[in-house]
Amino acid sequence: MKIGKATVPESAICTYDEETIVVRGANLCEELIGHVGFVDYFHLLVTGRKPDAVASRVLDATLVAIAEHGLVPSVQASRMTLAAAPDAIQGAVAAGILGCGSVILGASETAGRLFLRVDALAKDKKIAIDAAADVVVRELREQKQAIPGYGHPQHKARDPRVARLFAVAQEAGSPMHFVRIAEAIESVLPEITGRDLRLNVSAAIPAVLLDVGFPAEALKGVPILARCAGLIGHLTEELARPIGFALSYQATREQVYTGELPPGFVPKTSV
Repeated sequence: MKIGKATVPESAICTYDEETIVVRGANLCEELIGHVGFVDYFHLLVTGRKPDAVASRVLDATLVAIAEHGLVPSVQASRMTLAAAPDAIQGAVAAGILGCGSVILGASETAGRLFLRVDALAKDKKIAIDAAADVVVRELREQKQAIPGYGHPQHKARDPRVARLFAVAQEAGSPMHFVRIAEAIESVLPEITGRDLRLNVSAAIPAVLLDVGFPAEALKGVPILARCAGLIGHLTEELARPIGFALSYQATREQVYTGELPPGFVPKTSV
């Protein structure tokens, strides 16, 4: 039994011979190394084409915006993993990336698909973006689904990164169509949800990237790539000034045992 239709492994990304390495149709050594920046190279790897100036600037801005996020759970997992295995930085990076789910980092992809859904409805029904946003958000609420990319535990007004990303996109010459969709959703949320939920960076990133033609299928990869850089920064600091075991100690110090105890056992109240 085989999964999928392909019987021959095919790829359009890379090939090579004894003398030449070809990536997306370009000679790696003669046309890419020293000639393109990493952001443009990432775009080439994902899409098969070099970005124009607008897409390059917007993609670069999103990577900068999301690379660092402080001691969030994925970073703590990464640092504690390195504390336990300081010879395996690759395992520590992997531990942090494995925490990229619907709550941390993954919301960019789901928010992007939300924007595409609103866009498709507006075009199909020939209605305004605001009206399409209202319909889609109400459907999500009826299904008791969250609205990805809106609301933030610290930034009750708009996440400050949103305004900056939108400004960069506009300065670069982006069409701003999906930005308007993101803002239309934000405008209908108070009436539908009863809460003043504002755009956060996980919605701003797909809005600006979809506007420059970045594929929806790769949206989640952008925060993952960016967070790798942030994790390597944290892990370099961890090697120089370790706090991994301190993070673990903080958890155990505050732990409250709620299970059963054997007769006569008296738990310690502090370590």
